Amino acid sequence: MKTFNVPEFYRSPIISKVKLYRKVQDPRKKDTSPTVLDFGPVQYYIARHFGFCFGVENAIEIAFKALDENPGKKIYLLSEMIHNPAVNKDLTERGVLFLQDTLGEQLIPFDNVTANDIVMIPAFGAPLPLLKLLNEKGIKTEAYDTTCPFVERVWKKSEQIGKTEHTIIIHGKYNHEETRSTFSRSAVDSKAVIVVRDMEESKRLAEYILGNRTQEQFEEEFKGKFTEGFKIKEHFKKIGVINQTTMLATETAEIADYFKTVLVKKFGEKDIKQHFSETHDTLCYATNENQDATYGLLDTDADLAIVVGGYNSSNTSHLVELCERKFPTYFISSEKEIENATTIHHYDYPNKKKVTTTNFLPKKQALKIVITSGASCPDSLLDAVMNKLNTFIGNTKKIEDVMEDLKTYA
Repeated sequence: MKTFNVPEFYRSPIISKVKLYRKVQDPRKKDTSPTVLDFGPVQYYIARHFGFCFGVENAIEIAFKALDENPGKKIYLLSEMIHNPAVNKDLTERGVLFLQDTLGEQLIPFDNVTANDIVMIPAFGAPLPLLKLLNEKGIKTEAYDTTCPFVERVWKKSEQIGKTEHTIIIHGKYNHEETRSTFSRSAVDSKAVIVVRDMEESKRLAEYILGNRTQEQFEEEFKGKFTEGFKIKEHFKKIGVINQTTMLATETAEIADYFKTVLVKKFGEKDIKQHFSETHDTLCYATNENQDATYGLLDTDADLAIVVGGYNSSNTSHLVELCERKFPTYFISSEKEIENATTIHHYDYPNKKKVTTTNFLPKKQALKIVITSGASCPDSLLDAVMNKLNTFIGNTKKIEDVMEDLKTYA
C-alpha cells in the first residue's frame, strides 16, 4: 500500500513501534486482539487498528504540499479537512482559512475568493453545486482535492446503480459533509435519493415502501432528506443502499439486508434481483478494521476505555458506542481533557455536550485501560494521553522496558 509524507510531529515513539510490531507479527491482519503495554501499575490495551487511515494520510500530505508550493498565496479549505481539532488547528496556524463550517454554513463569503487563491477540497469531498461555483470563479480544485478514494468508490457505485434506475438509499447523517457530497452526486445518477440515519429510521421508511403510509406523511417525516419530486408509489420499485463511509459497517449491512427483505415482501423472492442491488462493496476497509479491532477490545477485562478523537468525528463516535457496550468510556479530544488523577473532561456523544467525571480511575493496584482513536486522530495524541495518565498513576516502568516486552492480549 502507498505510504504518505505525513509530518513527523503526528507520529509517535510509542504507537509507531506498536504498529510496526503488529505489522510484523500479523501481516495479514487476521488477529484483532489488542496489544498490551504493561507499565506495572497500569496496563494499556491498544486496539489492533486505529488512527490515521489511508484517506486521512492522503489528505494531510496534499494539504501540507499545498502550503509548501504556494508561499504568499491565500489558501482556503472548503470546510474542515478532517474531523480532528489538532490537525485543523495546525493548518489554521499556518494560515489556512475555512470557507464553511462542518454543516455548510458560510464563514467567509465566496465573493472574497479569487482565481489567484488556492481552495482545497476536504477528505469528505464537496457537493457538486459548490464545485461548479468555484469553477465559475476560475478556481481549479483538482491539484489540491483531498477527497478520500474510498468515498469516491461509493460515488462510483452510486453512479452504477443509478444508471439502472435504482432509487438510492444513503445510510448516513444527512447533514454530514460526506453525505451531502454523496447526495449531490447520487441525485445526478438516480431519479430518487433518500438518506436514513439508522435502522429505526429505515423501519419507518419501510412503511412507505410497502404502501402503508401516504405521500404527505413521507414528505413531512423525511423533510430535507430526499430529492425533489420523490414519489413513493414510483420510486420504491428498485433500491440500492450505499453508505457514508464512517458509519458502523455492521449497521449499513443490516440496513441493506433489511430493505432487501422488505422488497421480497413486496415483490416476492423470485424477482428480487430486479428490485434490489447488492452494494456491500461500498464499505470502507479502514472503518471496518477499526470497528473489528474495537470488538477485539471488548473481549478484554479492562476497567475503562478512553477513545481519542474529534467530537464531530462520525467514525470516532461509533468506536465510542461500541466501547460503551462493556466499559465506562471517556471520549476525549486530547490529553488536555485529563485534569488530574481523579478528574476527566469528556464528551457525552448521545447528548452532544461536554461533561466532567470525577474518580474516573478505579482505586486498584493494577489498572487496565482500553485505548483507541478515530481515523483522523494523530498517533502522537495517544502517546500524550498515556504519558499523562502514567504521570498521575506514578511508579510506572520506563518506556524502553515496556517496549521490549510487547505482547498481544490472549
